Amino acid sequence: MKLIDGKEIAQQIKNEIAAEVGVMIDNGEDGPHLAAVLVGDDPASHTYVKAKEKACKEVGIVSSLYQLPATVTENELFEVVDYLNNDDQVDGFIVQLPLPDHIDAKKIIDRINPAKDADGFHPMNFGRMALNLPAYIPATPYGILQLLERSKIETQGKHCVVLGRSHIVGSPISILLSRKTYPGNATVTVCHSRTKDLRQIAKSADILIVAMGQPEFVTEDMVKKDAVVIDVGIHRVPSDKTKSGFRLVGDVKFDEVSKNASYITPVPGGVGPMTIVSLLMNTLKAHKKEIYG
Repeated sequence: MKLIDGKEIAQQIKNEIAAEVGVMIDNGEDGPHLAAVLVGDDPASHTYVKAKEKACKEVGIVSSLYQLPATVTENELFEVVDYLNNDDQVDGFIVQLPLPDHIDAKKIIDRINPAKDADGFHPMNFGRMALNLPAYIPATPYGILQLLERSKIETQGKHCVVLGRSHIVGSPISILLSRKTYPGNATVTVCHSRTKDLRQIAKSADILIVAMGQPEFVTEDMVKKDAVVIDVGIHRVPSDKTKSGFRLVGDVKFDEVSKNASYITPVPGGVGPMTIVSLLMNTLKAHKKEIYG
């Protein structure tokens, strides 16, 4: 079993971005600028945005934060999105999800200028991705592609099973891995909560990508010998073995599954760091106007 070290791979990419941004600055150009809109007090969202700001600082990307109360109205949030859409100093931005229940997240995402959509959630970017056109790819699937490519994992002709069908992870990664490219050219099966014989299908996977949102859902008996396992989940579960009283686990029961896997991502330190670095890659592309000119 070989561990796929997301921290190490993310650092490689950050070094590459920092070098490219450094050349821009040395040439007297403005560097890329990524903004984030944060609504309310969700602890996980705050942690994620802080990590994003730290990563931006490491590579020389300008980072700005627009923090709004949970009571903000949909129209007030529209105004912030419109402001960022029209700010020539901002290359890309994200509206951190989840949003409060009284705000329709789909409407907010639709309002974002596709050319500044660092998260890759806008329907135009999703559609361009599905058609294999240049697009901003959603950050977590983009990170998974980088993990596979930089770990030199063969995908052509392999059976890839994706557990989960969200528009954030499951659906886009299934499209990306079926494209005529590398990583890609895989035969992809998408499973979800209504899939019959899910355990048997999972066990047929050469590459198993797990984004079910359920702690330690995948057990040893669901993974065939020498499968590649990518665990997207992250959860806090009670523990009497830590000072904090909890521990972090993924959607995969790591101690069991790692016995069967040829490659596996840890939690934490696997997909998580790659999600953040993918935002930086999208922001750099936006700054260089690679997608929309």
